[in-house]
Amino acid sequence: MKTRGNKRQVVGKVISDKMDKTVVVQVERLVKHSLYKKYIKRQNKFTAHDENNECQIGDKVVITESRPLSKMKRWRVSGIVEKAVSL
Repeated sequence: MKTRGNKRQVVGKVISDKMDKTVVVQVERLVKHSLYKKYIKRQNKFTAHDENNECQIGDKVVITESRPLSKMKRWRVSGIVEKAVSL
């Protein structure tokens, strides 16, 4: 797949895979508090397109910004960094 320009890539954890070809990825980032100078965790949830339904809950994935694919989906899963341990 060819890339155009610089697209944002973030690493997150899959928290839901109940939809077909879609996963919900939770991304955590650290933000410095303006007054107290302590770092605070901030979380965002993104719905991402998973073409082959490869991702499972607990997987660590890289998602890439893309054109709007549906009402909620603006990200694609570009790779799985770490698979979740399944029992």
